[in-house]
Amino acid sequence: MDTIIRVDASVEIGTGHVMRCLTLAHRLKKDGQQVAFICRGAKGECITLIEQQGFVVYNLPPCDGSLWNFVAEYWEKDAYETIEILKQYTVTKLIIDHYSIDIKWEQSVRPFVKSIMVIDDLANRNHDCDILLDQNFYLDMDTRYDGLVPSSTKMLLGPSHALLRDEFLEARNHIKPFNGRVERLFIFFGGSDPTNETEKVLRVIIPILEKYDLNVDVVVGDSNSNKKQIKELVLAYDRIHYHCQINNIAELMAKADLSIGAGGATIWERVFLRLPSIVIAVAKNQVEVAKAVSSTGAIMYLGVSNEIIYSQVLTNIELLYKNSDELGHMKNCCENLIL
Repeated sequence: MDTIIRVDASVEIGTGHVMRCLTLAHRLKKDGQQVAFICRGAKGECITLIEQQGFVVYNLPPCDGSLWNFVAEYWEKDAYETIEILKQYTVTKLIIDHYSIDIKWEQSVRPFVKSIMVIDDLANRNHDCDILLDQNFYLDMDTRYDGLVPSSTKMLLGPSHALLRDEFLEARNHIKPFNGRVERLFIFFGGSDPTNETEKVLRVIIPILEKYDLNVDVVVGDSNSNKKQIKELVLAYDRIHYHCQINNIAELMAKADLSIGAGGATIWERVFLRLPSIVIAVAKNQVEVAKAVSSTGAIMYLGVSNEIIYSQVLTNIELLYKNSDELGHMKNCCENLIL
């Protein structure tokens, strides 16, 4: 086996880790490598989705409660169960994308693989890895892992290493020409959106759709527990188009003039497509990145979801609707950031 990827998804963790690992897996597969996944079952997991995309998934026994806490607390059990799978193969590379895994786990599995790659963006724990990938932009990007990884570790840092699916590379050739107007909104808060930011934003903007002649594409993941009520909410509005677990999200982004969403990995999808965005952090680990990207002018960062007043969303939409120079400036900042 060339590569095995250890990654999880759940309602709590979200789907972003799995989605970026799938992007990497498809690239490796295209290069002729054999790729498999190791995942632990949980509410909101993506095991079926991974299998549907043509990859073998080795299932670790599911846990009750917080998957994040389980892997951190019972890391020796998680490492042992992973090793039992690794021992069946000669594994060239183990890729780990998991906030609950650190140097202890990595040192335990090290004898059973030839190399270890870690995908991280927290820089809050030590790693034993040969390669570390952090695709995010930080003001201290070049130094934030100092002392956390071996000096020999190959560092892949910044948005130039962003894991973007082929559909985004293709969609960049079809970005809507800039006309200075906000005519189409794109709303997406990740695959699970556990705090239901999608519905909160929709209820704020629905009253202005006719006033500003706006059309809206709203995307939800299959693991979104509120998807039914969101669909029912928007059915009465011809200007809102509901999409669930789609494969053409890049196409929708390329048609949009403005996006409203979370501060996770989709920041780089939007930036790559030069799509100005209003960002609301839905997890603590999104805050630092959102602030740093906001400082470049590429996004408007409003704050953490449980602290903001949602009328701010409306205020910023109206600001950009009336100010084509600011909208154009944001697009240019996106272009500069991804280079």
